Amino acid sequence: MRTSASKIRFQKINLITIVLLFVLILAGGIVRSTGSGMGCPDWPKCFGQYIPPTNVAQLPKDYKKKYIAENIAKNNNFAKTLDVFGFSDLARRIREDKSILVPEEFNAAQTWTEYINRLLGEITGLFFLLTAIFSFAYRRESKLLPFLCILNVVLVGFQAWLGSIVVSTNLVSWIVTVHMMLALGILAISICTYHLAKVYGRHKLNVSPITHVITLFALIISILQIVFGTEVREKIDAVSNHLQGGYREDWVNDAGSIYFQHRDIAILVLLINVVLYALIRNGFKKHAVQHQVMSFTFLMIMLQIVTGILLKYWNLPPAAQAAHIVLASLVFGAQFYLMLNLYRSVRIGEVRR
Repeated sequence: MRTSASKIRFQKINLITIVLLFVLILAGGIVRSTGSGMGCPDWPKCFGQYIPPTNVAQLPKDYKKKYIAENIAKNNNFAKTLDVFGFSDLARRIREDKSILVPEEFNAAQTWTEYINRLLGEITGLFFLLTAIFSFAYRRESKLLPFLCILNVVLVGFQAWLGSIVVSTNLVSWIVTVHMMLALGILAISICTYHLAKVYGRHKLNVSPITHVITLFALIISILQIVFGTEVREKIDAVSNHLQGGYREDWVNDAGSIYFQHRDIAILVLLINVVLYALIRNGFKKHAVQHQVMSFTFLMIMLQIVTGILLKYWNLPPAAQAAHIVLASLVFGAQFYLMLNLYRSVRIGEVRR
């Protein structure tokens, strides 16, 4: 059955959006690893300008007092929202967080790093909107596909708002974790809509239940690994602040048990994917898309282990930090795409008989 031009256009735009998401995650990792998250103290503008300043002379008058006051007001409104939903303890912690009152010194490199990250976010958001518009090419075949695309636009809007909260709360740890988890959720929906478009009309595959179970388990473990990794980073940030940026070689060891838990889960991720690779190898033909995705996943896991070693023994180089998080996201994305292709494959006739 021939695919119409409008449907092919949707698939291409959806795929570009997925690629842009990974680029955006990489950019976010660079922002975090270089300490540029507060490079722009306000949102959506940067120092009240659409094009950020390059030197102190271009800064607004009394900008520190102004943005601290704005952030306090925003945080109080956010705390009230948390109170309404029963998160009174979190609301209290935000109200009492004194670090919010400490202004960031201007750094042109950090400002432009954060600004470029925001530009990438805006471009990605535009592609999400285009994806939602062109998804209606499938409205007759699947009402779920346009719904998911529209849902993603809403989630991207919420993610942008949450990004402003990340800035105003001076990167309060738990908000950063939620920010990352929501990014993975948006990524999963984008991969799902791409897959739905590619496999429309295909029959379900006859795959052993154990393969489905192990794939789901591998995906859950990878998510936990990312959560623990985010918490490790938060702990290291606390250690760094306590040591005032010095003694960098001690940061990982001073992070405590959370680092060792993160390392142990990494070993579990490797082992469960070895088992999964064996199942995929036995269940699918050599050049099946499931084989290709599993091989890609394995490569990403090995590269992630390498960056983890670099982080441990080379005092957390920023490039390795950014690579580590984007590799984790690629592992998650590949595992999720594999799970979808165990139900319906984007190619026909790949299961071994």
